[in-house]
Amino acid sequence: MSEIIFVRHGQASFGKASYDKLSELGLEQVQHLARYWSDLGETFDQIYVGSLRRQKETAKELMTLVRSNPPLLYVDGSFNEYNGDPLIRIYLRDFSDEPGLKTNIEMPITDERLFQSVFEKATSKWLSDQLVPNKADSDFESWETFKRRVYRGVDEIMSKHIHGSRTLVSTSGGVIATALQRVLKFPDKQVIQTNWMVHNSSITRIRYGNGKMSVTQFNSLPHLEQKGMTDLITYR
Repeated sequence: MSEIIFVRHGQASFGKASYDKLSELGLEQVQHLARYWSDLGETFDQIYVGSLRRQKETAKELMTLVRSNPPLLYVDGSFNEYNGDPLIRIYLRDFSDEPGLKTNIEMPITDERLFQSVFEKATSKWLSDQLVPNKADSDFESWETFKRRVYRGVDEIMSKHIHGSRTLVSTSGGVIATALQRVLKFPDKQVIQTNWMVHNSSITRIRYGNGKMSVTQFNSLPHLEQKGMTDLITYR
């Protein structure tokens, strides 16, 4: 059996000028993971990473765990996170009259509670194909398009890396949740619910071979669930 080991990137820079970079805490989270795996002697045959900065910065800290010299690295946009900005923008533009929605919300939303509330509503509309982009929304990606590219990325790894191969993937929560859907076949609405659960720097494992796939680990944080370190655990 072969294995894909997904790592969600460390904490990004929420509320900063550029979200797409690791915060100091995010970097620390991934460094703890690298040390934890190194101490265990855990190694991988190759590493895949999306093209987003926070994903690449995470992969950089894990590169020494790849057995080849130089490390076998694949940059693959299949593992990029969906872009939440156009989802929120379209939702606020077209559904501003929904009950319970505050008026005059400006982007970027820097209040975490308000962001989560609006984001959950926007992604619900996204999953049900109710967000309709216009010409200004060139950065919008439909749910079905996102799902297809994640499935394609996972399937390509499983077809290319066989015979006990171990592939590390540095990616994001939405991608990990969608990869789990690929294996477990749960409904679309559960993907986003799963997405909210995925911790920064967490580990999720899928085993495959002989026509079978199974999830063997989800959202695990052995490198942070230790005495004096649990304050390093984050979702965003």
